Amino acid sequence: MKLKIGNLHVKDVLFGEQDSFEKGILTINKEAALSYLRECDDHITELDLIIARPGDDTRIVPVIETIEPRCRMDGRTLFPGVTDSVVPAGDGELKALKGLCVTAVGKRYGSFGDGVIDMGGEGAKHTYWSKLINICMVGDTDEEFERHEQQKCNHALRWAGHRLAEYLGKIAFDVQPDDYEEYEFDPLLKRSESRAKLPNVALVMQPQSQMEALGYNDLLYGWDMNKYLPTFVSPTEVLDGAIISGSFMPSSSKWSTYEMQNFPIIKELFAEDGKTINFVGVIMSMLNVALEQKERAAIMVRNIALNLGVDYAIVTEEGYGNPDTDYVRCQVILEDAKIPVVGISNECTGRDGMSQPLVTLDEKLTALVSTGNVSQLIELPACKTVIGSLEAMNRDGMSGSWGYDEVLGKSARDDGSIIMEDNNWFCGDHISGFSVKTIKEY
Repeated sequence: MKLKIGNLHVKDVLFGEQDSFEKGILTINKEAALSYLRECDDHITELDLIIARPGDDTRIVPVIETIEPRCRMDGRTLFPGVTDSVVPAGDGELKALKGLCVTAVGKRYGSFGDGVIDMGGEGAKHTYWSKLINICMVGDTDEEFERHEQQKCNHALRWAGHRLAEYLGKIAFDVQPDDYEEYEFDPLLKRSESRAKLPNVALVMQPQSQMEALGYNDLLYGWDMNKYLPTFVSPTEVLDGAIISGSFMPSSSKWSTYEMQNFPIIKELFAEDGKTINFVGVIMSMLNVALEQKERAAIMVRNIALNLGVDYAIVTEEGYGNPDTDYVRCQVILEDAKIPVVGISNECTGRDGMSQPLVTLDEKLTALVSTGNVSQLIELPACKTVIGSLEAMNRDGMSGSWGYDEVLGKSARDDGSIIMEDNNWFCGDHISGFSVKTIKEY
């Protein structure tokens, strides 16, 4: 499978009378875009587009989702089973608008899995999104059944974000890309003898799929991953929109759809493919709740790896807490099968750093990469502009923020300043590989 991505580097985004992309400037007819989104989903009651640029003294909250605007040159839908019918993904040609993202934001209400983005100041250092132009799609819906629930599907706004990303991508359909990325995943049984001499490396992905109630989990070709079993997936499918983010998972630990589209770990493996390693693909697993489900998934991952002839594996989880059990068990069963593993995740060591970093640990885990501590406290001053609703941090049970603490008070203070845990940065620990953090030795 061969995927060719033509990159168009965006210098700025403006609103104007006509949709256009010229000399790096994306111009959007706001009313036309909003009208299109309202026609797609009559559950949307309020909607606006607001541009937030790197360096702006702006706080965006509650952030629901981020997506990279793209278009496929053959007319196939960008997100199969979501923005249109289920069609194949992973090969062909598309164009991507780089340097920006569609950012879906709740106008009033937040959810457990929603988070914060700061575009400037000290807060901007905590997130990759501050480096991008954020086209904020701010809205509300009539989904009253979840209005006062801590867990919200945010279905209408999340899917509107994906539709907007496709709408914006098509503006540049006829524009010549600035450069190209090409990812070719050769059939495993038809690879050269020279490739066979290299170590076989696989990536095991564990996307969010814990919620038995459908509508909260990641989707693969529009299929709720709670109903999924581990299988082999081409890495080009991941980069091509076959999988999108769900609504449930503590915010800093999530993979947004933008991260799926650009999964840095996959790109790094492709960069070494045929040189130092033989990249044999993605074993797509999931995260479960019951121990029997966890064991079944681990066994299936092991057997796929053995049948692929995997010599080394990277295992990465979306989330922490209960998913740590799946994460650790998968690594242990692979190690028992004589397949050395590197694990990548964030950790929860408590605000004092003294707690066990993962819910469960095993002495066979000898190579773990931490992308951050979800419990770390952050205190930041008010921003000049708030896009969305700061009060959502206090009211709506967002992970990492609260309405009352007898010592710290409430997360969003009356003067606009905030105190929260790392947990509340939107995809802030960037377990996909975008991490803006590093290790400091004392």
